Amino acid sequence: MADIFREVDEEVRQDQALALWTKYQNLIITVAVLIVAAAGGWKFWQAQQLKAAHAADEKLHAAMVLSREGKSQEAEAAFAALAKDAPAGYAAIARLRAAGELTAKDRKGAVAAFDKIAADSAADPLFRDIARLRAGMIRVDDADMKEIEERLSPLAAAGQPFRASARELLGLAAIKFGDLDAAGRWFDQIVSDAEAPSGAKQRAEAFLGLVRSDRKPK
Repeated sequence: MADIFREVDEEVRQDQALALWTKYQNLIITVAVLIVAAAGGWKFWQAQQLKAAHAADEKLHAAMVLSREGKSQEAEAAFAALAKDAPAGYAAIARLRAAGELTAKDRKGAVAAFDKIAADSAADPLFRDIARLRAGMIRVDDADMKEIEERLSPLAAAGQPFRASARELLGLAAIKFGDLDAAGRWFDQIVSDAEAPSGAKQRAEAFLGLVRSDRKPK
């Protein structure tokens, strides 16, 4: 008896499968064709992306050569053009480099360009932080301590990727404004940070020595 039930169950399943195939065969065939076409389209898209990346890489290298040769105006134009047309990663680097080219001749314009990148919610967070750091670096020379802290303190927080650089800039700004206690605290944070780059630690230790010597009673 059990064998009969198994045979009936199998026949029912076969009938259901046949009914489903009859009803949806055109849809199934269409989906299969689309999957194959999509695979081909994906390979074509990958090839196009690779081609665009190679072209962008060459243009970025050429722009960097112009920058190294001191041809700032030409380099800025090349970076700006690349920022408009290149794939996302290359475009982001080009935007940062274009803003950097302005630093020597138009510090206000450079800060505005970096601030624009930092405010771009579509940009990669890492590139936005780099832009914030670069803008803060420029403003250390001219801004008051309040603005400098507003720009750099968020980047100096624990866990931030550029905290050592931000802390160093904040320490230097504090020295500039005569706040040696604050400077010492910022440099201490660099020295005690196990993940801080060795170069940043060495500079922080040197600055700490200067700060402590200046704080000794005369």
